[in-house]
Amino acid sequence: MMKNPEQTIGNLIDKQSVSFIGSMDQDCFPNMKAMLSPRKREGISTFWFTTNTSSMRVTQYLENPKACIYFCDEQLFRGV
Repeated sequence: MMKNPEQTIGNLIDKQSVSFIGSMDQDCFPNMKAMLSPRKREGISTFWFTTNTSSMRVTQYLENPKACIYFCDEQLFRGV
């Protein structure tokens, strides 16, 4: 069992240069995209990414705010 899960997960997130974000299209099919690491985060539940405001992803989030983010440590083959 982890002594401090939020700190352990936060450390994994902070060490990654790439993250994967998901959104839902108008037919509710998932779209995944590789992104640079978040610009900022609050704990392990709020993240800020940089993108063009006219991007497909922004349009999808405005239509359906359901989303996911995946961070993967490829050396240790673990993720969150």
